[in-house]
Amino acid sequence: MAAARLSHRMGRLLEKAPALGPWTRVYSTSPAFAEVLRLPQKQLTKVCFIGRSNVGKSSLIKALFSLAPDVEVRISKKPGHTKKMNFFKVGKHFTLVDMPGYGYRAPEDFVDMVETYLKERNNLKRTFLLVDSVVGITKLDNIAIEMCEEFALPYVMILTKIDKSSKGYLLKQVLQIQKFVNTQTQGCFPQLFPISAVTNSGVHLLKCFIADITGSLK
Repeated sequence: MAAARLSHRMGRLLEKAPALGPWTRVYSTSPAFAEVLRLPQKQLTKVCFIGRSNVGKSSLIKALFSLAPDVEVRISKKPGHTKKMNFFKVGKHFTLVDMPGYGYRAPEDFVDMVETYLKERNNLKRTFLLVDSVVGITKLDNIAIEMCEEFALPYVMILTKIDKSSKGYLLKQVLQIQKFVNTQTQGCFPQLFPISAVTNSGVHLLKCFIADITGSLK
């Protein structure tokens, strides 16, 4: 029953959502996805980024690793164009997994792709769930949160596009979402990460957090 409910919820992540901004794209091939699933258990630690289409996921990845010479992220002018899972090897420390966006223009095989990976999730240390700070937690985001909770995934909530709101509105959103995390979740890290990929506000703190959980500071 639990599996059936989860598949139904994930299927709803394919529902259309309005486009809100620019979308970024990196290389994308399904053979790469299959290859990663076949890798042995002894492999690099992984962190996973997931969020609604146009939440600014790949823009954030670009901001995080702009100084890493081996991590190339290209920007696309068209929204919703990450159709497959993308894998970035960050030095000798960890692999970053960029999930396709759910909602607007989600790929047809989104459910099978994501469910298969999360069930395998070899060495997946943390899942980062991106939420648009202007819009707040949507119905689609709630489904993704339920997925993380039901799969018992340790996850972190990142609030994107904080440069798009006034300080007063942003504070109101942060307080509401923080209350939701404190009262409605079990697997979510208690600290929110408000981020702007435009001004780089909050990016350094998130870098330090990722470096810590992946053992890159050792």
